Amino acid sequence: MSARSFSTSSDLHYDPADPEIHADPYPVYRRLREEAPLYYNAERDFYVLSRFDDIERGVVDYSAYSSAKGGILELIKADIEIPSGVFIFEDPPLHTAHRSLLSRVFTPRKMNALEGQVREFCANALDPFVGADRFDFVLDLGNIMPIRVIGMLMGIPEADQQAVRERKDLGMQQLPGESRDFEDHNFADEAFFADYIAWRADHPSDDLMTELIQVEFEDPSGTVRNLTHEEILIFVNILATAGNETTNRLIGWMGKVLGEHPDQRRDLAADRELLPNAVEEILRFEPPAHSLCRLVTRDVEHYGQTVEAGNVMMFLLASGNRDPRAFPPDGDVLDVRRTFGHHLSFGYGLHFCLGAALARLEARVAIDEVLDHFPDWEVDLDAAELDQSGLRGWKSMPVAIG
Repeated sequence: MSARSFSTSSDLHYDPADPEIHADPYPVYRRLREEAPLYYNAERDFYVLSRFDDIERGVVDYSAYSSAKGGILELIKADIEIPSGVFIFEDPPLHTAHRSLLSRVFTPRKMNALEGQVREFCANALDPFVGADRFDFVLDLGNIMPIRVIGMLMGIPEADQQAVRERKDLGMQQLPGESRDFEDHNFADEAFFADYIAWRADHPSDDLMTELIQVEFEDPSGTVRNLTHEEILIFVNILATAGNETTNRLIGWMGKVLGEHPDQRRDLAADRELLPNAVEEILRFEPPAHSLCRLVTRDVEHYGQTVEAGNVMMFLLASGNRDPRAFPPDGDVLDVRRTFGHHLSFGYGLHFCLGAALARLEARVAIDEVLDHFPDWEVDLDAAELDQSGLRGWKSMPVAIG
């Protein structure tokens, strides 16, 4: 029996582009897990898995769920050819070859060595607000520190870093209720980064851009070569976006979540050893990326139903993160002392987030520095602005600190 013939409760509807769902998706996620763990959206023609175990098993099975057409619903539906170098949208062996180039740089040891510089960036952003009565976690910290860090790693001049952030922000925006259009998407963005790459090729330095220009690797054909100009452009674009956007949104969520849980915030202020676990719990509780999609490449079975090859499967990471089966007794409760194996906010398996160690470092240092500068705050939710993009987070998260 085809999965398209199964029915769910008539009033259960899930569409990530729905602005009401985007504002608070968790009640719908809870219903999906309990009432329709395999859900089909007939209007937009995609399937959804929402339970932790199903997601964990699915995202590692690239033989059934391919990344080669993209990880975003609209991108897969556009059915465009994705150029070589978009390693987040590749399957092995090409993904293995490309990812190995960057995994040498983004090791936990190398990322942790950046702590002093990350702390300096945070302190420089926060110092002007000592004695003030208001502060914005996104505008005054999230928009500044992450792009400084990724700009430093990539060799982007400080004077140009905010232009990079604003350009990438603009590319991710969408109107409420609308889905993204990938028909004419430019993965390489030649006009923006080409001059940086050309200049760095003539003026090598100790940064990631120089390493990408000079590195040799063996591609799946067995050829030892350098990255092409287009591949370098694509790598730089991906890193400039991913290295900034997710951490930016995580910092906004830290401000909101800890502002709304003052007892747990005070526990963190008193015992900084709790910070690494608190970062993991906040990532679980409010992840910036709520879903990833895959093209189904062979018929698969879920809950007695068949999902045929050629369909799109959406894995609801944020729903899995709240699944009480994986996070008992209640995944909808924040607990910075919670112990658990792992969450899904960085993905899982082959496509586990390459920058996870850096994001963890930035988040830990950010909240540590905020607690040092002003340990108490109250969220001004009426003045906050929720972002409308493929990631879920805040364009503004103001708090009272006086």
